Amino acid sequence: MILVKDNVPPLTPEEYFTWEEQQLEKHELINGRVYAMSGGSVNHSRIAVRLTTLFANHLEGSGCETGNSDLRVNIAETNNCIYPDISVTCDDRDKTATEYITYPCLIVEVLSKSTEAYDRGRKFRMYRQNPALIDYLLVSSTSIEMDLYHKNEAGSWLIINYQAGDTVELKSINLSFPIEQVYRGLDLTLETTT
Repeated sequence: MILVKDNVPPLTPEEYFTWEEQQLEKHELINGRVYAMSGGSVNHSRIAVRLTTLFANHLEGSGCETGNSDLRVNIAETNNCIYPDISVTCDDRDKTATEYITYPCLIVEVLSKSTEAYDRGRKFRMYRQNPALIDYLLVSSTSIEMDLYHKNEAGSWLIINYQAGDTVELKSINLSFPIEQVYRGLDLTLETTT
């Protein structure tokens, strides 16, 4: 994520939506400032596509919708808009949304070296402001590993680490799957050498 310094003044959400339509790349809006989004690796893309497909197939006919990295998430009660790799909303308030959703129950970020600290720290602190969020899944693109931040019924966040041989459980969408299903056929050594 890189702050755009090309004389772009702080923007309101309306100005941001108009401005971004004219850009060649995606930008997040945080506290009125725009930040360019970087692209991902081949494994990053393949993992995101597999998870998006898995969720969409599982949720078909349920009233829940899966969004890919083109769908913005508005941080509740702020003007901040962020692009997660994957989001799922089951909230009726998001059904008529046109620019962004606000009440996802599940957000997924596929980690890269350049964004991992942001995804685990500041970005997660922003996402936690969304009252409907139950699961925040961080997915490694360099090893068979996922970290799930799950909000329990008491409102506390628990961290569950999944590794090879584990079954990932996403209570937010009532889905369990073997972790290897996401990583099948990927050469993870390519990611660690680049």
